[in-house]
Amino acid sequence: MMAKLTDLFTPRRTLIAVFVMVAALPSARAQEQLRVTSGDTSGQEIQQYCTNIIDQARDQRYLMQKQELENLQQDVDNRIAVMEARKAEYEDWLKRRNDFMQQAEGNLVNVYKTMKADAAAPQLEQVDAGLAAAIIMKLPPRQSGLILAEMDAKKAAMVASIMSSAADKTTSRDPS
Repeated sequence: MMAKLTDLFTPRRTLIAVFVMVAALPSARAQEQLRVTSGDTSGQEIQQYCTNIIDQARDQRYLMQKQELENLQQDVDNRIAVMEARKAEYEDWLKRRNDFMQQAEGNLVNVYKTMKADAAAPQLEQVDAGLAAAIIMKLPPRQSGLILAEMDAKKAAMVASIMSSAADKTTSRDPS
C-alpha cells in the first residue's frame, strides 16, 4: 500500500496537477468578466438609483453645511461677547484712569500755583513737554509767563508750541 501512495505523488504527477490548476484560473476570470459585462442592466439600475437619491444626498449636504455655519456663527457670537466684555472692562479702566489723572492734575496744578517761578521752571523742564504745557496752561497767565521765562529756551519754545497748537481750533480733533 505504501508503494501505491508514493506512485500517486511522483514529481511528474504533481507537476501535471499544478499545471491543470493554473490552466483553470484564466477560465474562471473569463467567466467573472462575462458576468460583469453581461450586467449592463445593473449599470442602468445604478444610474437610476443615483438619480433617485440625488435630492436626498443634496439635502443631507445642505444640512451638514448649515450645521457647520451654525457652529461658526456660535463661535463668532462667543468671540463678540468676549470682545464686548473686554471693551467694557477697558472703558471702565480708562474712566478710572482719567478720573485719577484729572484729580492728580488738579492737585498738581495747585502745587505749581504755590511755587515760585524759579523753583517750578527746573522741575517742569524735566517732565514731558506735553505735561508741562498742560500744567502751565492751567496756571494764571502771569505765573505761566514767569515760569516760561525761567525755563531753558529750547524747552520753553517746545512747551509754548504745544500750548499754541492746543489752543488752535484748526488743529483740534474735536469735530464741533
